[in-house]
Amino acid sequence: MENSRNFVLVLTLSLAVLIGWQWAMDYFYPQPEEVPVTAEKVDTPAEQVAAASGEIGEGAAVAVDLDSSLSSAERVRIDSPKVAGSINLTGAMIDDIVLKDYAASTDEDSGPVRIFAPRGTDIQQFAQFGYLLNGKKVSDDALWQADGEVLSQDRPVTLRHDAGDGVVLEHTYSIDENYMVTVEQAISNTGAVPVVAQPYGLVGRTSETASADFIIAHSGPIVSFDEAVEYDYDYDVVEEDGKVSVPGATDWIGFTDIYWLAALVPQEGSAPDATFRSLGNDVYRADMIYDPVTVPAGRKITTTSRLFAGAKESAILDAYQDAGIPQFGLAIDWGWFRWFEKPLLWLLTNIFAIVGNFGVAIIFLTVIVRGIMFPIAQKQFASMAAMKAIQPEMKKLQEKYKDDRLKQQQEMQALFKREKVNPLAGCLPLLLQIPIFFALYKVLYLAIEMRHQNFLYIKDLSAPDPATILNLFGLLPFTPPSFLAIGILAVLLGVTMWLTFKLNPSAMDPVQQQVFAIMPWVLMFIMAPFAAGLLLYWVTSNILTLAQQKYLYSKHPQLKAAAEKEKAEKAAEAAKAKG
Repeated sequence: MENSRNFVLVLTLSLAVLIGWQWAMDYFYPQPEEVPVTAEKVDTPAEQVAAASGEIGEGAAVAVDLDSSLSSAERVRIDSPKVAGSINLTGAMIDDIVLKDYAASTDEDSGPVRIFAPRGTDIQQFAQFGYLLNGKKVSDDALWQADGEVLSQDRPVTLRHDAGDGVVLEHTYSIDENYMVTVEQAISNTGAVPVVAQPYGLVGRTSETASADFIIAHSGPIVSFDEAVEYDYDYDVVEEDGKVSVPGATDWIGFTDIYWLAALVPQEGSAPDATFRSLGNDVYRADMIYDPVTVPAGRKITTTSRLFAGAKESAILDAYQDAGIPQFGLAIDWGWFRWFEKPLLWLLTNIFAIVGNFGVAIIFLTVIVRGIMFPIAQKQFASMAAMKAIQPEMKKLQEKYKDDRLKQQQEMQALFKREKVNPLAGCLPLLLQIPIFFALYKVLYLAIEMRHQNFLYIKDLSAPDPATILNLFGLLPFTPPSFLAIGILAVLLGVTMWLTFKLNPSAMDPVQQQVFAIMPWVLMFIMAPFAAGLLLYWVTSNILTLAQQKYLYSKHPQLKAAAEKEKAEKAAEAAKAKG
């Protein structure tokens, strides 16, 4: 009766975990069904005054349609090896960027993914470089003049604006072969009196299109200061505080999604004030503003800043870091185990280059990692077998010295030394394996290389398995709720994990047996919404675990026999207690 109650309790708790997990995901990481149009706040006189102390006022933005905005404005086209788009000459806004190497979806006619869109559109994200002149921001309605029609890798473009009173502003834009735009801001004072100028740069965006901020991978506001990346800022924190100031010397600041990054990089050797701020209606801004400088009559000053707007390709980010941008490679939230993760990513991409299919590459990588770890697993089983062999002696010592714990421990240590057995040897290999397997899991979660890669019937390994059981793999015209959308890989995950537990003859009490019996199916539901590539890795790992266990138990039959004997004894004791 007691076991029945325990089983009901375990089942209830498991269902609570399953339903609670889905509720938590929907509550903390809601995915918008339809993106609302947002608008940024309008400057007030108070904000214009505040600009003199280092805050940049924001001009009004009216909700606009993307296509009409891009077609109506006067623009300089951007055309580089990886980036296309345009710069809006009104306000000198970089608000149109698409990435040539990445499609928006898996559809054959899909265009490139868009990461920048004009202010006021429902997917807005944009950047702007400008000046505060004598404490007032140059109007966002100012029309700049361009000396060229196309910004390309070998063709910079200069925008020019006459700010009045003999003050002339120039922005010279250049772009490299990847995703970095360099902006040289120049102010010339041809007037009769000095002018106080503050260069600034900003990135604005809506959080409505942001990817989910997950515990193993940050998405949201991101900054590096004092050569350390801060992942703790999120949209909710900025919304609550209104404004969050960066406490140290800023290396770079911006917003990150799982796969994309928009970040401002200040002039080398400078120390601009950097802030995140909420503008209301789910619109946020990251900005950096340099110290004010007095430009005497007849003088010219320049400030050089950079904007990264592109894909978080590890090799490219690392190259920028090597070129002098501190910690830029950590724009990818690798976490504690990056020393394992980066070599694994390198190996994965090289396997992919050889085999030509990312799913197959995941399988091969999992096999290679498990193969490397196999000697450690062998050591673990050998240690377990040695411990099982001296189990009778250990029980005798425990019984003999049950009233003298100190003497018991001394005799146990003498036994271990005499038989050359290390009781920790079985644990250490497991501890060594954990960071390796977690690193592999995180690599697959973060790797942009897995995005839109196909495997068998799966078109995108970075998305959940599309072949769900409840709608007969798409034959029935409905989409199950995410926590019931159990795909083929999720079922295979549950089955292989159940077989793994079944093969392990460890002696357990009835309640533990019930927990282990139901746990694979609970995990099947929990893991079903995860990326198919992660499930493919886990299923492959489970299959290899089954093969490894079969082999090692064949090499150490005494281990399995001892465990089976202990298991039978416990079952007999339980039956006797019940009878």
